[in-house]
Parts: sequence; C-alpha cells; structure tokens
Amino acid sequence: MIKVILTEDHPLVTEGIKAMLEAERDIQCIGACSSGDMLRHLLHQRRPDVILMDINLPDASGIDLCREIKHTSPGINIIALSINNHPSVIRQMMESGADGYVLKDAGKQEILTAIRSVMQHKMFFSHSAAQAMRKPESATLPALTRREKEVLELIAEGLTNREISEKLFVDVCTIDSHRKNMLSKYGVKNTSALIKLAITGGLL
Repeated sequence: MIKVILTEDHPLVTEGIKAMLEAERDIQCIGACSSGDMLRHLLHQRRPDVILMDINLPDASGIDLCREIKHTSPGINIIALSINNHPSVIRQMMESGADGYVLKDAGKQEILTAIRSVMQHKMFFSHSAAQAMRKPESATLPALTRREKEVLELIAEGLTNREISEKLFVDVCTIDSHRKNMLSKYGVKNTSALIKLAITGGLL
C-alpha cells in the first residue's frame, strides 16, 4: 500500500484528490494538510511514502519545504503539484529534491501514474510540465493583467501597499491581494524576486 500525504490549501482540490486516491486499491491517503507547519507536524506522527505538495502554500515556499523534508527524510518521495509552468520554477523544485512535477491541469491517470512512478524510483513530469520544460523561459511567463502591471511598477518604485492604494484609489487589501497573487503566479517568495523575474522576463 502506497501511503500518501496531500499538502494543498484549496479545499476543493484537496477533496477531489482525496476522493480519487481513496478509490485506488494500492494507494491510501493517510493525511491532508493546508500549510507547511501542518505538514511538519503531521510528519512527526505519520510516515508517508509520497507527499503531493502544492508549491505555493500560505506559510511556506514548496521549494524550500521540499529541500527541508528531503534533508531530514530522504526516503520520502515528493511530487510537486502546481499551476506554475515556468521552467525555472520546475527546475528549482527538482533541484530541491522533488521526484516529480505535476501541473494542476493533469488528469486522474497522470496523478496516479506519478505516484506509482516515483515509488519505482522514476522521475515523473506531467505532460504539460514536460511541454513547459521544452519552451524558452520567457515564452512561458504568465502575462500580467493591466492592474497587476500598474501595481508592480509602483512596487518597483518603492511605494508601500498603502501608498499604492491611495494612488490607484482602491482599498489597501486589494493591493495586498494583487501582490500575493503575483507571488503565487510566478512561484517566488518575495517582492524582490518578483521584480527581478519581471524585469528579466520583459514584463516591466
């Protein structure tokens, strides 16, 4: 029996994948969590064979979390689960020790194949992830919306969220939401990394 822990902060995605895994005779979901801290706590109680891990968690970068777990528990297989198809993000995740990378557009069979493949010590990329890796990095950068570009340009000028909200006549929470969405969209941990990626990728 392959024991799996799912780490995902979107309840609908969690429930869908759990139901899919529970229908398989050779796979058992032994836990689900929505943050890095919850995963660390769960790993003190249970020993999975595979962790299906979203790389954009509310309290942690999946890249750093993967490296941490692989250092302390190298026998656990980690499959990244993400909407991010940028080659540099995929490479960073694999360099951190991930055994597979599955984009969230993957079908049921791809996810199940990924789990069984890593258990056989085979690295696995979903079809979309493999396609993304073959493209030039700049070609796969998600586009900024008009508002996101406005916000990012003002962030790059050194303005705070409150200053940006006053300049654009929107609530400060809206600006904070734009900032968080962009960090998630590009798979980066902080604003400095976001600005650097945007400049090198020609987004600014």
